[in-house]
Amino acid sequence: MYRALAFLQRDWRIQLSYRVAFVLQLLGVLFNLLLFYFLSALIGDAAAPYLVDYGGDYFAFVLIGLAFAGYFGVGLRSFASNLREAQTTGTLEAMLLTPTRLSTVILSSSLYDYGLVTLQVLAYLAFGATLFGVRFNGNWPAALLILALTIVAMTSIGIIAASFIMVLKRGDPVTWLFGNALQLLGGVYYPIGVLPGWLQAPAKLLPITYALGAMRKALLNNASIRELLWPDLGALALSCLVLVPLSLLSFRAAVHRAKVDGSLAHY
Repeated sequence: MYRALAFLQRDWRIQLSYRVAFVLQLLGVLFNLLLFYFLSALIGDAAAPYLVDYGGDYFAFVLIGLAFAGYFGVGLRSFASNLREAQTTGTLEAMLLTPTRLSTVILSSSLYDYGLVTLQVLAYLAFGATLFGVRFNGNWPAALLILALTIVAMTSIGIIAASFIMVLKRGDPVTWLFGNALQLLGGVYYPIGVLPGWLQAPAKLLPITYALGAMRKALLNNASIRELLWPDLGALALSCLVLVPLSLLSFRAAVHRAKVDGSLAHY
């Protein structure tokens, strides 16, 4: 815990030296909301048949997608990007000389990213409720459970991506594949019901699809945990059971390969 707090303090100090970037990120939240608010006005009721399970309001639907997609992005990219940054700046080798496990280094380096994206999510929800009149008839305990399962699943995918960076240094196929799938098939901007059947099938294999579907039902329809149990929560839990051991095994294998090759800190 002490080492994790040290990483958090380090990243906070770095962020303080780039205050303008932090302000621009908050303004970006407002810009995105304005963009999709006017887009929802253009769409009108045309999307309502696809949004029956989520209250029928496209802006509320996409607001949840925009807000919580940040967690997916952090889980997917943070570990690999932090590992890559430590390699290129030369700090990875220095940290490995300390009595700290590499897994602790990688996991702790992403704590600040999760804290920052949490602030962004709160900003999305606050702006949506106060400036745009979105009503959250929410089951917040269920939403927290969904969020916890989502973070575990996406963190596991991110660790697998970091495993590829450990060995390949560049050209991570996991981030590319899931990053594009998030945009196209994850249901961030539109329900997967609008997709043709041959795209709906792979969409239903992504934990992102069930995470966003469950989160929207919990926050917009006040769905109970029992109502969300299957397929949403069940699919998320199954994803965690598969991805967590797979990510640990892949990362252990990648570290072993890098040590054998003598390329642990190379870039």
